[in-house]
Amino acid sequence: MATMKIKKGDTVKVIAGKDCNAEGKVISVDMKNHRVLVEGVNMITKHAKPSQANPNGGIVKREAPIDLSNVMLVFKGKATRVGFKMDGDKKVRFAKATGEVID
Repeated sequence: MATMKIKKGDTVKVIAGKDCNAEGKVISVDMKNHRVLVEGVNMITKHAKPSQANPNGGIVKREAPIDLSNVMLVFKGKATRVGFKMDGDKKVRFAKATGEVID
C-alpha cells in the first residue's frame, strides 16, 4: 500500500475549487478514495432526522470531503509539495520547498 503525503492532523491549504486559499486542519483521510476532510472547508448543509444525539433534527452544517489533489501541505507557514526520503532506515516526509524533514 502506498503512503499518503497528507496525514490526519496536518495543516493544509486548498489550491482549487470554491474554497481556494482556505487553510484548515485535516480531520480524516480516506486512502481508498484519495479524499480528505478539512476543518471548516467545503461546508455543506445536511438535513438530519431526529435521533438520540440530536433530538430536534433540523439542518446541520458539516464538512464534506475534498479530493487530495486539491490540497497542499502547509509547513512553517508556506504551502509546499511533499516528498519521501530515507533517513537511516526510516522513511520520512520532507518539504520540497525547503528540503527540511516534516516528521
